Amino acid sequence: MVPKTVLCAIVDCLILSSFLPNIGFDLMNKVNAQLGHQTNVPFIGVNMKGLYTSTIHKNLSSIPFPDNYYSDSFKIIKSAGMNHIRYVLYWQAYENDPLSFIAELQTVASLADKWGLHVIYDNHQFHTSSWLDPVRGSGFPPSLFNDNMSYPFGSGGSPGYPSAIKWWSNWWNHTITDNRGIDGWTRQIGFLKKVIETVENHSSTLGYESLNEPQIQSADQWEKIGKYNTFVANELRKITNKTLVFDMTIPIDFHNLKINMTLENIAKLLPANKNNIVFKISLYGIPTAGSYAEQKINLLSELTNITGVPLYIGEWNDVSRDERINVEGKTVKEINQEISNLNQTDADIMTKKFKDIGVWGWAFWNWSYLPDSSADFNLITVTLNGHMTTTKYFDILKHAVAIT
Repeated sequence: MVPKTVLCAIVDCLILSSFLPNIGFDLMNKVNAQLGHQTNVPFIGVNMKGLYTSTIHKNLSSIPFPDNYYSDSFKIIKSAGMNHIRYVLYWQAYENDPLSFIAELQTVASLADKWGLHVIYDNHQFHTSSWLDPVRGSGFPPSLFNDNMSYPFGSGGSPGYPSAIKWWSNWWNHTITDNRGIDGWTRQIGFLKKVIETVENHSSTLGYESLNEPQIQSADQWEKIGKYNTFVANELRKITNKTLVFDMTIPIDFHNLKINMTLENIAKLLPANKNNIVFKISLYGIPTAGSYAEQKINLLSELTNITGVPLYIGEWNDVSRDERINVEGKTVKEINQEISNLNQTDADIMTKKFKDIGVWGWAFWNWSYLPDSSADFNLITVTLNGHMTTTKYFDILKHAVAIT
């Protein structure tokens, strides 16, 4: 028997295809995001975190930032056959130290020019902000959480937490303001423009990602997210013609009727102006037959086929997950960091899959001088004296690149 969710996806596809034309694209150049089942994936590389552009480093200050971190890293990445960096940065880090933040961006852009790399600058958030999750969260600055009654400090920023639900709902309703009463959307555009003004004229700059993995709480928010993305696209198009990246929302739950994650609804989150944009998803699992990862990539790649917007696998790796009960009393799966592992066979399967479906680009998670408790999230290790070496996972990635 065909699962109901699959049947719904097929019906949605047929409905959408009746009024959304299939648009063919040829791969032209890095400035124009194009679609098509090309021989090779145009942009392949890694996610990378820095120092002042991140905020987590303050929790692990005993680990030194390596000398020549960017130059040495870019050289290793390029020599492994890769040409792309998804550079992870945080608005919150900019507010902490804007001068050091901008100076580091200038270094990244200049050295990426030298090594012939193509960089997407990713406005990242994880668990919304350190205001809601002081241990793991980062992204939106604390100045946007001035309503302490609605979102108390440390009250949880991942999907399902009441404070996160309230805050993201207000963000999509365009009612979030900072501690001075200034509109949150306008504040964010101001930050993104600072980033663009810093790196726009560098040959290595491929484009900009507006907001990593925004959270959705209910089906009526698909259209609201589309209005937000349209606002962002229109504002950024005033100062750049480079590629703009728009993200799939989280959680991705095929059975959550409250969200109602159909193709027709997902299409609503894309901006009205689709010129030179790409659609980013994350994939943390092997897309074997019948798996959650396969359902996810099949559904979302179909969206790109019917909208003409190329698919970008902006994060990928393999993880193991355990079931737990979340704050809403629902069964969810969380990453088990102790047993998550990526082997060569699975890495090869994933890079081949990306090539077969004709993605615009992909970036492996993750290249950072700070260690992650999930072993396969570490492409490098840094010793206490600042010496940087690659791990076995870099060798696995390098081999997967070579054979695809």
